[in-house]
Amino acid sequence: MARRRSGMMSEQMKMELAKELGFYETVQRDGWGAIRAQDAGNMVKRAIQIAQQKLSQKQH
Repeated sequence: MARRRSGMMSEQMKMELAKELGFYETVQRDGWGAIRAQDAGNMVKRAIQIAQQKLSQKQH
């Protein structure tokens, strides 16, 4: 039986990324289920970029 994992990103982080990537209004109006798969993928890619930047800054 598969167990659903809780979200790894905070709601605030997701909202900031949605604003940055241009689909915040869709989320506000229709919820997260209404975004395109491509938008969700772009959100994950951007979150990974941000995490990598933070790790890189900590190492210096």
